[in-house]
Amino acid sequence: MTDPVSLSADLIRCPSVTPEEGGALQLLASVLGGAGFECHRVDRGGIANLFARWGAKGHARSFGFNGHTDVVPVGDAATWTRAPFSGEIADGVLWGRGATDMKTGVAAFAAAAIRFVTETPPDGAIILAITGDEEGDALHGTTALLDWMADQGEAMSACLVGEPTCPNEMGEMMKIGRRGSMTAYFTLRGVQGHSAYPHRALNPLPAMARLMDRLASHTLDEGTDHFDASTLAVTTIDTGNPANNVIPAETRATVNIRFNDAHSSTSLTEWLQAQADQIARETGVTVDMRVTVSGESFLTPPGPLSDLVADSVQAETGRRPELSTSGGTSDARFVKNHCPVVEFGLVGKTMHQVDERVPVEQITQLKAIYTRILTRYFE
Repeated sequence: MTDPVSLSADLIRCPSVTPEEGGALQLLASVLGGAGFECHRVDRGGIANLFARWGAKGHARSFGFNGHTDVVPVGDAATWTRAPFSGEIADGVLWGRGATDMKTGVAAFAAAAIRFVTETPPDGAIILAITGDEEGDALHGTTALLDWMADQGEAMSACLVGEPTCPNEMGEMMKIGRRGSMTAYFTLRGVQGHSAYPHRALNPLPAMARLMDRLASHTLDEGTDHFDASTLAVTTIDTGNPANNVIPAETRATVNIRFNDAHSSTSLTEWLQAQADQIARETGVTVDMRVTVSGESFLTPPGPLSDLVADSVQAETGRRPELSTSGGTSDARFVKNHCPVVEFGLVGKTMHQVDERVPVEQITQLKAIYTRILTRYFE
């Protein structure tokens, strides 16, 4: 039977920094294929992805797992206590990039799926949709898998994303939704001039300061039933003017918004544009704005799927997980357009950090939780 700890270590040894596949999906295809899963590489835009299914295609009951094998860069490898791609196990702890985010999650649900179909073959299908582009732009990762599935007539009736969801202890939190994320890029243009003769110039900097203050001081909302209040952060203001006696002609700023289900990216874009237009009228500067959207907010309402996961987590850990929508974005934002989706995974304390690591007992526990979920789903 597949050991999730050994598989986790083997995956960590694959240097799969986005967009490199690093051998991780090849390893999984070999392991899953050997257990009777039908595997397909779904590559798009230079990104490698893996689709694996056990059971009949198009079955009405098809439980899916989604996760990623790509990881963020290690930074300065010399600052790591143990080599970042060593997959070393010492004193009951597994070390390496991806130890929490999220090669262990993938290993746990792969091992759980293999054990389940081997010991108690279900009347249904199990699908694993694993991407190599979650930590990057996510343009050709889970979206490519979902597009391919639609073309091939493949479908999941429910899905669990194995991202790390627990802040401090196993079992304390699962995700039933995520905030939306969008970024606005502003460019304000005036007229360059001598700082001793400001009346002969049009300084865009005071206009930018006024605009950023209005945006940052505004209360977007007070939160909703399942979400905390939306947030807006000014992340940079850049002018690049080295001369203290020159009024610049141009300045730029960036704003990031994490928004709940009281808004959409469209409604927020309209509000941002209205504020920018008002500043332009008040000051005479020219304002250009460009917006990118990483994902809309979404919610899988509490119900059968969240109950199934919460019951299984409680049975294995003794804790009933909080239903949360906190944190950043995940690929659940794409899966939610395909089927109901929730997230549950390891404690994520060290993800993206130097010396990323996880106790091996948590990996074994996660496999047990995922196995219990499958057992209860197909009962």
